[in-house]
Amino acid sequence: MNLFLPEKQLEIWAAEEKVDLSEGQLIVHGEVGGFPLVPAVYFARLESGEDEKNLVGCVKTMAQLDELEAEQLMDSALIGETAYRIQPGYVVTVNVLPQVQVEQTRQNPGASSEADLLAAFILDKL
Repeated sequence: MNLFLPEKQLEIWAAEEKVDLSEGQLIVHGEVGGFPLVPAVYFARLESGEDEKNLVGCVKTMAQLDELEAEQLMDSALIGETAYRIQPGYVVTVNVLPQVQVEQTRQNPGASSEADLLAAFILDKL
């Protein structure tokens, strides 16, 4: 499963020595192996223009931003005449999440969103 992790959160975990970022991998201390990372951004809100591409609330990788001909500057992106506030981060591929989902579904059948699953995974690992 692919999930978005904000850059700021990863920096906090790295400062707390819970994780390392190495060669495109998220290494969780105490775990064997790593999780592949791909640089990406989360489109947090529309700043100006029309959201014709329905990007608000979406995550796009850098390759996808190139396809959209997006111009990125820090926490902003411009696509044509439309400006967005973005949040830099990474898409992380987590292969162990289905087991977390099974356990969490047993405990709380209503909690099945990606955010809930990520939170359960993070609490378990970090």
